[in-house]
Amino acid sequence: MVTLSIANHHASLPIAYRLYLPQAWAEDAARRKKVRVPEEIAFKTKPQIALEQMRWACTAGLPCGVVLMDASYGSNSALALSYVAAIVPTVKVRLAPERGAPERRMSVKELAFSLPKHAWRTITWREGTADRLRSRFARVRVRTAPIRRAKERAQETLLIEWPEGEAEPSKYWLTTLDKNISFRRLVDIAKMRWRIVPKARFQHDERDYQELKQEIGLGHYEGRGWPGFHHHGTLCIAAYAFLVSERETIPPSGPPSSRSLTQPALPGSYRPRGAPDPAPTPHAQLDRHPASQTGRRDRSNPTEMPVLCT
Repeated sequence: MVTLSIANHHASLPIAYRLYLPQAWAEDAARRKKVRVPEEIAFKTKPQIALEQMRWACTAGLPCGVVLMDASYGSNSALALSYVAAIVPTVKVRLAPERGAPERRMSVKELAFSLPKHAWRTITWREGTADRLRSRFARVRVRTAPIRRAKERAQETLLIEWPEGEAEPSKYWLTTLDKNISFRRLVDIAKMRWRIVPKARFQHDERDYQELKQEIGLGHYEGRGWPGFHHHGTLCIAAYAFLVSERETIPPSGPPSSRSLTQPALPGSYRPRGAPDPAPTPHAQLDRHPASQTGRRDRSNPTEMPVLCT
C-alpha cells in the first residue's frame, strides 16, 4: 500500500490509500480483468503514487505541513514542499569546502564516521508511554551529489541518528527546513513519522496505524478484488476517523483545546436505583370495571384483588 496521512502530536489519519500494482500485474490484461482493476490504473512506482497523492491533497486545499517519508521515497524525492526525508546510508553528498579546500564527496555513512565527538548531542524529543524518548544526533549542511548537475542542487541539512552503544548510525534524513531550526524541534519533526508507521524497535512510540490495522480491521481483508480491497480500506479509515474525532472530545486523551462535554438533562421521572419509592399515584381508571364472575364458584364476601400491586 501507498498511503498519505495527516498527523500531529495527538493523532494521525490516512487521507489517501492505494494498492501498489507491480508492473507484471499492470501489463497482464487477464489478471486485471479477473480482479477488476480499473482501466485508468497504469503502472506507477511507489514514489510516483505518493507524489500524485500529495498533489491531490494540495489541490483539495488540505493544510500543508512538513512532508515526512521513509527511505523508499526519500531517495527519490522531488518535492516543492518542505520535507524531512529518510535516506539510505549510501546516498552521496558534498560538504561545503572549508578555507579553500576542495569540495568533498562521500556517502552519508562515511560522513557520520568522520564527524568529531563534539558534533553529537543527546536529544530528548518527547515523552513516551514508559519513559522519555532520547538518542544521539548530529546535523550537517550538505548538498546531495547526483551524477549530473550536482552544483545546481541547493544545500540541505543532513540529520544523523547514532544511538548510544550502537556500532554505527541507525538513521539518516535530508531536510529542507530552515537551517536555524532548533535541534530538538528538528528531531521531533523527523520522529513524527513513527506515530503513523511504528517499528518493533521503537516500543514506546505511538501506534496509530497499528490500531487501524488490528483494532479497526484494516489488515483483515481476505478478498481478491481491487474494488473490494479499496472499499474495505475506505470503510475502516472512515470508522477510525470517527473514533479519532470522538477521542478528541474526551479529556485527558484530547488536547487542551478539546471542547467540553455537556451534561445531559435528567427527565423529571428519573429515580436513582435504591431510592425510596414516592407515594403511589392512584390509577382509578384501571379498576373501573367489576371483575368477571364467569366460571367462578359462589362464595360469600370474596376478597378483592387489585390490578396493580403497590
